[in-house]
Amino acid sequence: MSISKILSTLEKSWGRDEILLKIKNGLCTDEIVDEFLLNNELQIKKLNSLLRQKDIILLNQVEQLSTCESKLINAIKNINHLENNENQQIISQKNNSISNGVPSNKISSFMINWSNKFVIIALLTISALALSKQAWA
Repeated sequence: MSISKILSTLEKSWGRDEILLKIKNGLCTDEIVDEFLLNNELQIKKLNSLLRQKDIILLNQVEQLSTCESKLINAIKNINHLENNENQQIISQKNNSISNGVPSNKISSFMINWSNKFVIIALLTISALALSKQAWA
């Protein structure tokens, strides 16, 4: 059996929709992987016997790509969580300032909400200008 046939068989048994459904039903990722390995033991052994060194290197690169994507997803989740916490803190600060009769400083409120975004936009703009200047030089 060729590598492509084995991979095709394994791909059919690893349907992303089915995996997502299992996760939604409460199965942990370790259980899902163990089940897959158990159900496809023969194909996986055949695949391992046919792998060459360059295939193993490619598998390592795909693993690193998956790890990178996982870290990106976690970072995005954390950014959203941090922004929600910051927004809740700002709302509670506004409520406290209103209840105390102290007017809130609009400039500081603006800076709290937009400072990070402003810095990133400024850095991207500066980078774009520098790159375009180099391109025209």
